[in-house]
Amino acid sequence: MAKQIFRFKVVLDDILPQIWRTIEVKSDITFYQFHLIIQEAMGWTNSHLHEFNDGNFRIGDTSEEACEFGNPPQWEEKDKKISDYFSKDKTRLTYVYDFGDSWEHTIILEGIESLQKGVKYPRCIDGARACPPEDCGSAPGYYQLLEILADSEHEEHEEMKKWAGDYNPEYFSKEEATEGMRNPIDLSDML
Repeated sequence: MAKQIFRFKVVLDDILPQIWRTIEVKSDITFYQFHLIIQEAMGWTNSHLHEFNDGNFRIGDTSEEACEFGNPPQWEEKDKKISDYFSKDKTRLTYVYDFGDSWEHTIILEGIESLQKGVKYPRCIDGARACPPEDCGSAPGYYQLLEILADSEHEEHEEMKKWAGDYNPEYFSKEEATEGMRNPIDLSDML
């Protein structure tokens, strides 16, 4: 079977205006590689546990450490390719990052295409806004952070500004996202 390209839209749930990416990846990558690509595309730091699920079925790290807080996923992410799940009939999946903050992302398969000659994959072809800083306290904490950063008179403004560094919630670069997507460990065989 010829290699195919899956085009996905990845949307961070519960945040408005939306934070999203449109990415293209080869259909034969593992869910672990897909996780690393999503981390880079969104701007996360891969510092927390994660899983993919459709409400009934879970895909993730089945190691003892990762399963310490619950039942192990049905599929080990390093053993299953994304093409084992996604098809024209199965086009949605939830990706959860950081079980404490519980950042849920909706992954939508928008298209299945032939590999284009001369195009390097994975790549980010569109998107909007920066993902929230790690450990900011899920959506409520994120909104509170934005409010504090926008109010120079707020008593926590300087502290939060120092903590958040040069964070700009409106910033997004598909070129930087693509570069990051091509650099994570365990992806060299995909390029």
